[in-house]
Parts: sequence; C-alpha cells; structure tokens
Amino acid sequence: MPSTEQLLRLLAVLQPSLAMYLADSGIWSYPGKESAKLALADLVDDHRSLIERAGSALEDRGVVPTAPAYPIAFTGCHDVDIQALVPRVLEGLRRQVHDLDAILEAGRSDDAASELVRQAKASSEHHLDALAQAAGR
Repeated sequence: MPSTEQLLRLLAVLQPSLAMYLADSGIWSYPGKESAKLALADLVDDHRSLIERAGSALEDRGVVPTAPAYPIAFTGCHDVDIQALVPRVLEGLRRQVHDLDAILEAGRSDDAASELVRQAKASSEHHLDALAQAAGR
C-alpha cells in the first residue's frame, strides 16, 4: 500500500490558505475589484478539486482527512478590500510553490501522490500570474 505522507502534506499546504478562507467566508461579500474576486474564485475552484482528489486517494488508503484549521489571524480580514488582501494571497501562493517543491523532493515513491503535487504546483504557479494580472499588479 502506498504511503499517505505526500497526500497529507499536500492537504496541509492547500487547505488552510488565505484564499480558501476568503472563499469560505464569502469572496463576493468583500469590497473590491470584480476581476480579483473572479481570479480568487478560480484559484479556489482548482485547489478544491485537488483537495477532493487527494482526500479521495487518502480514503482509498484507509485514512480519513481532517478538516482544515485556519490561522486565527485570518479573522482580521473581514471587511477589508480584496485589493489589500491580494498581496497576502500572492505571498501565500509563493510559499505554496516552495512547499510543494519540498514535498516533491522528499518523496517520489508514490506516483499518484506525486502527480497530484505536481498539478497543485502548476495550479499555484498559474494562479500567481492570473491573480497578479487581475489585481493590476
């Protein structure tokens, strides 16, 4: 049976992100540019798909993934303009890319998990550019 470590680490990188928090708290309720909100929504849709696939793979291996726990500092984001939050989301995406590289470097024995991590990295890199453009940076 393949290891679950890569998948668990992937979830730990993607789930508790600021972008996911903003989506869970209602991206559309934040003031700011529609283009930035759409870019955030696209990012979250892609990452949720990856999270669901990783969760399914874990369940197939007999592991039930846990729900994300957002940092308490995220609660200070309410009623802040999306434009002010975009730099923090971009910083988080850059960290994700770095963390996903580390996951790939640490374990290549699980081809299915490695492929999900590669897809997550490509998604984060793509959304870094798309979000920066949408926000006008």
